[in-house]
Amino acid sequence: MMRSLCGSLAAVHDAEPGSTVMLEGWVHRRRQLAGVDFVVIRDRSGLAQVVVTESTVREQVAGLPEETVVRVTGRLAATAKAPGGVEVVEPAFHALSAPALPSPVELWRPALGATLPTVLDHAALTWRHPARQAVWKIAAASLAGFRRHLDGAGFTEVTTPKIVDGSTESGANVFALDYFGSTAYLAQSPQLYKQMLTGVFERVYEVGPVFRAEPHDTTRHLSQYISLDVEFGFIDSHREVLAVLRDTLAAMVEGIRVTAAASVQMLSAALPVVPERIPTVHFTEALEIVGAPADEPDLAPEHERLLGKWALEQFGSDFLAVEGYPAAKRPFYTHPQPGDPRWTNSFDLLFRGLELVTGGQRLHHHADYLAALTARGDDPAGYPAYLEAMSHGMPPHGGFAIGLERWVARLLEVDNVRWATLFPRDTHRMRP
Repeated sequence: MMRSLCGSLAAVHDAEPGSTVMLEGWVHRRRQLAGVDFVVIRDRSGLAQVVVTESTVREQVAGLPEETVVRVTGRLAATAKAPGGVEVVEPAFHALSAPALPSPVELWRPALGATLPTVLDHAALTWRHPARQAVWKIAAASLAGFRRHLDGAGFTEVTTPKIVDGSTESGANVFALDYFGSTAYLAQSPQLYKQMLTGVFERVYEVGPVFRAEPHDTTRHLSQYISLDVEFGFIDSHREVLAVLRDTLAAMVEGIRVTAAASVQMLSAALPVVPERIPTVHFTEALEIVGAPADEPDLAPEHERLLGKWALEQFGSDFLAVEGYPAAKRPFYTHPQPGDPRWTNSFDLLFRGLELVTGGQRLHHHADYLAALTARGDDPAGYPAYLEAMSHGMPPHGGFAIGLERWVARLLEVDNVRWATLFPRDTHRMRP
């Protein structure tokens, strides 16, 4: 007999009322009453209720604790109180795993009543909870929408090395490792590689892990996260990068709406509306809005929160782009603002008052790179392949990067990015 999914039983019953079906999944919940047992089975599609009245089967069910994997064969019957309006009766159970040990959390409860440390310590189990699964289904739908949109816009997906011989951002926040007797590092980003590959494919993107050895212990930072990187050529300014970012975010939201609607409903998530044109202010104007000193070199988290509130009040937008960041706070490859090199053709995108994306236009002339690296006290000899690409004809180009976990956390408005991370890595956690 072919396996039926729990979420498809209503359709099966509509097509063949009273038909026999086979389910395979986890024992999600058992309710043992005086004359009947109700067993809820969980699989990837949802939940199904099984009604047990025969005494020998009830004895068998008593030895199948929650989270035991089982096969259940039985007949479909309509009932308004069961999930999907249909349940399985006259069942036969067959255990596909040994009886599960007692769980540290009660996965059958509608809400997972556990602290974040408990949830993370037992992530292999807590991700089984339907509400936890819904979080990552939204993340997966975001990834699918990201890829689908960029594939349709002529981009080529690439993969780049995660073991590198130097720092991408000219900083010290890298993880060092022994590489056959030499010192290597985990990549902070694919930035230099995706720029080089723009000289090959014109339009590239990558979905992959990045590593930041920053001693942050905050609700918004991780030591490893998934970065959604985009880079493309033949642009005139960073505003074209922002336009592509806008369309990409809209596609991600639409992907969630189409393929993860049940997860959105389960979590009561409010999907954002991505405006046709994202409101944009210059960095200097942003400082005025939040009442910060004119010589402030960067936006603090409190500034971002205030700007998010201002954008919602002024434009009804969950998104605000801040452009023209000071050159001193941007990497060496960032293109200066024409006419005033104190500022740059770069931006941060704030989403609901939190920095989500950094992007902008890059330098593309070899001579400009030599000057920029020298001005920062960096040796051009440390970037041989990168500078070789720039010396053999690179188009004006730019790009951006979205942190997947931060995107999902802010979309769901949870108070810690770790709620949206499968197995987070931070200054305190290397397992599970």
